[in-house]
Amino acid sequence: MTELGLCWAPSGGFKALWAAPGSAMLAKVVFPLLLWLRFAAGQDAPEPAPQPSASNAEGDLLLLLDSSASVSRYEFSKVKEFMWDLLQPFAFGPRDVQTSLIHISTTPSMEFPFDQHLSGASLRSAIAGTRQRMGDTNTGKALALAKEKLFSSQAGARPDVPKVLVWVTDGFSTDDISEPMRLLKDMGVTVFIVSTGRGNFLQLSAAASAPSDAHLHFVDVDDLPIITPELRDAIRDAIRANRLHATDVTSSSFRLVWPQLLSQDSGFYSLEYGPGGDPAARRALQVPGAQSSLVLTQLAPATTYEVALTPESNVHYVPPQRTRVTTLPEEISPVEVLISDCGPRSLQVSWAPVLDAVASYQVLYGPLPGGSARLLQVDGGHNSTVLEHLAPNTTYLVTVTAVYRSGTEKSLSAKACTLQATEAQGSRPREQHRLQ
Repeated sequence: MTELGLCWAPSGGFKALWAAPGSAMLAKVVFPLLLWLRFAAGQDAPEPAPQPSASNAEGDLLLLLDSSASVSRYEFSKVKEFMWDLLQPFAFGPRDVQTSLIHISTTPSMEFPFDQHLSGASLRSAIAGTRQRMGDTNTGKALALAKEKLFSSQAGARPDVPKVLVWVTDGFSTDDISEPMRLLKDMGVTVFIVSTGRGNFLQLSAAASAPSDAHLHFVDVDDLPIITPELRDAIRDAIRANRLHATDVTSSSFRLVWPQLLSQDSGFYSLEYGPGGDPAARRALQVPGAQSSLVLTQLAPATTYEVALTPESNVHYVPPQRTRVTTLPEEISPVEVLISDCGPRSLQVSWAPVLDAVASYQVLYGPLPGGSARLLQVDGGHNSTVLEHLAPNTTYLVTVTAVYRSGTEKSLSAKACTLQATEAQGSRPREQHRLQ
């Protein structure tokens, strides 16, 4: 067990508790670091686990870029920066978001298909390398090409995933956009429009998905970063709205949410979930058809779960939906122990943080060197207790152990001194021990 100890000396100030030669010099050197402790078991804190995907979404996203001569080179470069800023928090791949880009010009062209760039680094490089085509602003032709590619397996598009189109324009088109845009929306494509020019408000409002105030943005090209977070969230919501996805993710649970695909009378859902790569650990549940959310609990921290939801309809076929969810790293408690209000025969022990995953705390304390130890049980919702009936002018080792509901335990230790029986009792500066 690795420990670091202090106590409040009667003469004032902290007294170091090292027995090795040269400990006084060591105390002076180490004093600024006295708050750093290790677990009672002598192990360092675990390395942070990978964070869960910021996407938790599966969909095909098509970028429609005005690459005509009506856009200046400066504006074109700013729009490319905006596009990457818009995309970078997403996860990319066959089970996540896939992206394609189509140029608006005299003859529209596809810069890259949906399945070509399956990582953020590859996609960023592709957008940065995109060259302006110049020519006319034939947006209607580009929308017709977009309709074709959004549902083409040859272009890497996937069936049965949400389709989103983001059109960045200076507000003008040399051909009609109303009919091709209507066809796109009739096929279930969600359309966002960003206009960096004046444009025709009525025309663009009709072109964007409803409600237009949530899908249409007018902004100067230099102010594109202002709308980026809002637009990014709206794209994510559009992808998730008709798909199985997770919310309220913790280290041991998450909530699954899906669209209302069935009713109580039309069938039920078969739900399967388990850690990726471990088929033997998969679990199966049957969920009523009227239900559209479910909380999964008792999960392992920092683990990626694969989830499959199959609607078992007695009316018509409904395709299954899948998602992957990574639980958060396990939170650790305690990471700090504080000793305060020391008297001759009592002292207060506090710790933090208090976590829902902890069922109870055990406080083990005893005099040093050696001696009988006592154990206190404290409810998991509390973060302090008072140790009483102690011996005056004595150094105590105090160990706080968090007992998790999963059965695991984490401990942290600290040392403290009680005062001499003749000393006046009063408020003393706190000793604080942290695990960072």
